Amino acid sequence: MFKKSLFPLTLVVILSLLLASCAAPESAPMEDNTGKLKVFGAFATPIEEPWDGVIHSALQKAQDEGKIEYTYTEDIGYSGDMERVLREVCEQQKPALVVGDAFGNEEAVRRVAADYPEIAFAFGSGFGPTEPNFAVFDNWIHEPAYLLGMLAGGLTKTNTIGVVGGHPVPEVNRIVNAFIAGAKASNPEATVLVSFINSWFDPAQAKEAALAQIDSGADVLFAERFGVIEAAQEKGLYAFGNMSDQNELAPDLVVSSAVWNMDPTVNYLINQVAAGAFTAQDLKDFSMMGKGGASLAPFHNLDAKIPAELKDAVKAREEEIKSGMFRVDIDEAVPAAVN
Repeated sequence: MFKKSLFPLTLVVILSLLLASCAAPESAPMEDNTGKLKVFGAFATPIEEPWDGVIHSALQKAQDEGKIEYTYTEDIGYSGDMERVLREVCEQQKPALVVGDAFGNEEAVRRVAADYPEIAFAFGSGFGPTEPNFAVFDNWIHEPAYLLGMLAGGLTKTNTIGVVGGHPVPEVNRIVNAFIAGAKASNPEATVLVSFINSWFDPAQAKEAALAQIDSGADVLFAERFGVIEAAQEKGLYAFGNMSDQNELAPDLVVSSAVWNMDPTVNYLINQVAAGAFTAQDLKDFSMMGKGGASLAPFHNLDAKIPAELKDAVKAREEEIKSGMFRVDIDEAVPAAVN
């Protein structure tokens, strides 16, 4: 009688153990053999291009600090290879987190993310997040771009300033428009010329566009795209960089840069994934000046060449932006060729 009553209970226990061993594991962070989170970077352009370079630098820094195990592929392009690369990585490397730029590859990236819900995706995008695993971010550096415009307006001698941008998309337009607003704030007489090269990375074309603006009278240039500073150096003119501190490209001519700092975003993502708390969200705030995600680069050895009154005005406005007392308008309309 005792043995008979014990058998069903024993069978239930054995079946429960078998089912538990066969069940799919919960979506725990995927790690390498050192226990570090595996993170993959997917970049459409070479990491020499400043936009992707900023993301790469933040991820590389996190690896150097021992927080993650980081691998990446650059220069993937826009002809369909992004989806193939991401699927191969998700299947073979099984990272916990994939970070990159979705612009130009938006649909492909989102398709892959939907097929791998156990992996966290965080991509630069002009669109919104998608549950359960696709977060978005962007370079909200219109605030330091406004400050660069103030500097440019105060430094120009011809009252003509040149800006060369990539594509006239909202993410670029808001930077250019903020720069124009800053220039007009410090110099209402200034004219700002704007050209778009319709490419994310074509240094030669960007240089040619800048040279054309110089021929039209521009004596100060804003390098929204890589290649413009080379034109400024060739002509001995002041220039302003974008995305990262680009003073090293022309130390005697690059006055400052609108700097995008991805460290706050990357550190937040790492902590969220490690804690199993990752959610699809818009990470916009982490790229603002108030959270340290954007800043004005130092003036380096050009500090003494900037009029004290201009520096004081820029510094005061910078503090007002950080404290929330001044808001730089987000204007994503396509700027005119002449402003």
